[in-house]
Amino acid sequence: MLRSLFQRGPELKSQRELGLMREAGKIVAEALRLCRDLARPGVRTIDLDRAVEALYAKYRAQPLFKGYRVEGIKVPFPSVTCISINEQVVHGIPSQREIRDGDLVKIDTACKLNGWCADAAITLMIGNVRPERRRLVEVAHQVLQIAIQEMPRRRWWSEVALLMQRHATTHGFSVVEQYVGHGIGRVMHESPQVPNYVNREMKKFDFRLEPGLVLAVEPMLNMGRKDTRVLADHWTVVTQDGLPSAHVEHTLALTSDGVEILTRDGDSAPEAPVPTATEQPAADPSAAESAAQRPASPQNTRGLLAGSDS
Repeated sequence: MLRSLFQRGPELKSQRELGLMREAGKIVAEALRLCRDLARPGVRTIDLDRAVEALYAKYRAQPLFKGYRVEGIKVPFPSVTCISINEQVVHGIPSQREIRDGDLVKIDTACKLNGWCADAAITLMIGNVRPERRRLVEVAHQVLQIAIQEMPRRRWWSEVALLMQRHATTHGFSVVEQYVGHGIGRVMHESPQVPNYVNREMKKFDFRLEPGLVLAVEPMLNMGRKDTRVLADHWTVVTQDGLPSAHVEHTLALTSDGVEILTRDGDSAPEAPVPTATEQPAADPSAAESAAQRPASPQNTRGLLAGSDS
């Protein structure tokens, strides 16, 4: 969600309410698994969107993105998924665009079932992905895993967000600040806002971590600078420098027993714990990507970026 400066306190959920959210989470997880199975070079992003819409109709679940309106944006969002490729960060609109080998394809979707919501996102690496892009996606997953493992250990969200931010920047990536996670429950966007970083402004709106809290945590990492801009379609957010971005998200419930991932795909293996101790800074990954984007000499055209048309 787009960051704003004011918010109310979190709305804590009961065990019964978590059970209802869990059912919505299963459908979101199945939708993303479907996209993972379908996404390959030559497939149009609109085809993925139509497949997810049909899945939601099968379960009589309400897609939460289609028709979504934001104050100040002229047109409602037209699709049930956000599909963002390469330098597109979030809120990409599915279209006739074909997925290409080497693309990073970010798919975000949410639904409501029996009055309760779930929201999740994945970044798919299509075919032969360059090592620096692969590392970007790996670190994004690690940042989300840090949130999962640290939420039960910490008292305030800012403590978790600081660890997430440090892990990203230690590996040479930047954290998008204009768009943040959110509380979720009866509606898709509840309080609190859930930044993946810490600064003086956001610490004013810090919140306590306690059982019953349900958050859609969604780190967005850029290979280059954190700055973004919005395209003329009013929705698609891209990196200002044109370098790739990765986005992953889960709906997480904090309980007395730890964190439950309400949107976990039952077919996927659990993530390994991520060490949060100080690590050696990595080499600048944006240098290799920037070099790959420069015009190639006639005798060396193999490494050109594919599918970056924004």
